[in-house]
Amino acid sequence: MGDKNRSRFISDKRTRLQQMRAAEYPGGVVVDPVPITAGDEVTILYHGLLDACGADQVWMHTGYGDANNWQNIYDYRMERTGYGWVKNIRVEDGSRLNICFKDSANNWDNNNGLNWSFEIHNGK
Repeated sequence: MGDKNRSRFISDKRTRLQQMRAAEYPGGVVVDPVPITAGDEVTILYHGLLDACGADQVWMHTGYGDANNWQNIYDYRMERTGYGWVKNIRVEDGSRLNICFKDSANNWDNNNGLNWSFEIHNGK
């Protein structure tokens, strides 16, 4: 589950998710580890608006590059946990990782139009 060697949280899966949830990041989105490094796997925990409204399924909508011109767009089905929705992905691009979320009723959480955007480190 993500790169445990660089995690800011305990590496035990249950405890790690519990600590990620307790971090109370704005909008309910926690990415670990950071900095995000191209080629590495990261864990994304979502416990935002859609989760609070009782979504029965959440998808993470991702893309890379400029926040206003996403490339390599992909939707990932997330797994429900007791701490929110979680997905591990391998970061294949070295630009920016952009994320928003949708539920099965096609309701979106896009951080009030800003989405969530993360710089990707080149590992050097």
